[in-house]
Amino acid sequence: MNAIENKVIMEVKGLKKHFDISKGFIKKTHSKVRAVDGLNFQVYEGETLGIVGESGCGKSTTGSLMLGLLDATEGHIFFQDEDLANMTQEELRKARRDLQVIFQDPYSSLNPRMTVEQLVGEPLVVHGLASGKELKRQVTELLELVGLREYQMKLYPHEFSGGQRQRIGIARALALKPKVIVCDEAVSALDVSIQAQILNLLKRLQKELNLTYIFIAHGLPAVRHISDRIGVMYLGKMVELAGRDELFVNPLHPYTHALLDSIPIPDPKFRKEHILVKGEIPSPTNPPSGCPFHPRCPKATETCKVDMPEFREILPLHFVACHHPMVNEDTAVLPNASEVD
Repeated sequence: MNAIENKVIMEVKGLKKHFDISKGFIKKTHSKVRAVDGLNFQVYEGETLGIVGESGCGKSTTGSLMLGLLDATEGHIFFQDEDLANMTQEELRKARRDLQVIFQDPYSSLNPRMTVEQLVGEPLVVHGLASGKELKRQVTELLELVGLREYQMKLYPHEFSGGQRQRIGIARALALKPKVIVCDEAVSALDVSIQAQILNLLKRLQKELNLTYIFIAHGLPAVRHISDRIGVMYLGKMVELAGRDELFVNPLHPYTHALLDSIPIPDPKFRKEHILVKGEIPSPTNPPSGCPFHPRCPKATETCKVDMPEFREILPLHFVACHHPMVNEDTAVLPNASEVD
């Protein structure tokens, strides 16, 4: 997919989400967790934007904000040029028909006391879109779309395997004919072979239904398989964003290099130089000054400790927030906007 040829369906500008930590009898605010701390990116219609990073980097919180499930502390989320923050409750309710989610755990996200027919049909009932025989017909079509059978409508979630339960979750997400689906660790709880089946199912559905995915995960192979572009998050910030192949072949941020180095290579004879990342990810309640990655970065300088790097386009359609991006010497670098008259 060529992002330039597609229109923007969602845009995030200056997005922040801080959670107050209260202590004491009167619940006085003690500190804040900076779960998301200033994001700027676009999502193009029909693409899959992968978002990766360590646990606690804010990627799932970002997904919840983009669905309107959380209110942003600062910033804006535009869906089809409309700001979610400025919508009334009724407008937001209608917008959520087009914004759906597939959760990580296909068992805990399904009510064990409801049949598959009730689970998949519930969105249609809540929004008043179908009932009676028409409801059953639409549920049957949705199940067939994800590879399940009509007779399975009367079964309960515990009677299915993990992969089948995730298919039920996908069918439920498709019930309202959404335009954007947030896949929040949608395959992380599944066996590797089942992961491949679900990823291929998602890709097929995307082509058939013209869906846009925001695919949140920490498994790089899965993200590479399904994504058109990939954004790398660290401590609530986007540190790199590029096309899938560009990111894997030509990573610019030291943290991205470290993530790619963590992918095991099944060849004992293969050796390569690794970028060693020291220490643990800092606490989001007390992030470091300057570049958030500098305490762990082997290439950090005094500038990195003081100044926050700008998230800017270094190469065509390749954005990075780093004072010292790891650019090949023979690669032409775009000038900084501040350097252009």
